[in-house]
Amino acid sequence: MPNYSYAFQNFDKTKHVRAALREKDISHKHSREVAVAIKGMSIEKARDFLNDGFFAGRFPQKAAKEFLKLLDNLETNAEYKGMDLDRLRIISAVVHKGTRLERFTPRAMGRASPKFDSLIHVELVAQEGRSI
Repeated sequence: MPNYSYAFQNFDKTKHVRAALREKDISHKHSREVAVAIKGMSIEKARDFLNDGFFAGRFPQKAAKEFLKLLDNLETNAEYKGMDLDRLRIISAVVHKGTRLERFTPRAMGRASPKFDSLIHVELVAQEGRSI
C-alpha cells in the first residue's frame, strides 16, 4: 500500500481538518473544475452547489457525486475534532493525477488499440473561519 502525503503545507491539527480521495476513476478535467468552483465555500454551500448543478453544457455528475462523498468525509472528520461545522470554509481543494491504467480494446481483424485511463487524487482542507 502506497504512503500518500497531502499537498497542503503548514497543516495545524487544531485549526484545520482534511479529507482525501485516492485512485478514483473520474475525469481529471471535471474534478479540477469542481475543485476550483468549491474552494472558499462553506461545506453546506458546496454541497448545495454540487446538488443543484452548474456551468453551461454537460454537468459532471460522476465527479460531483465523488466530491459529495468527500464533503461528507470532511464534515465527519471536523465533527470528530469538535469543530463548529457552520464556520468551516474550504481553503484548499487540490486534484492530482494518480496511476495511469494501460489497457487494450479489441478491434476488427484480431488487432487491438491501446486505452489509457488516469486515476486521480482529490484533497480537501477546511479551516474554521468567521461566521457568515
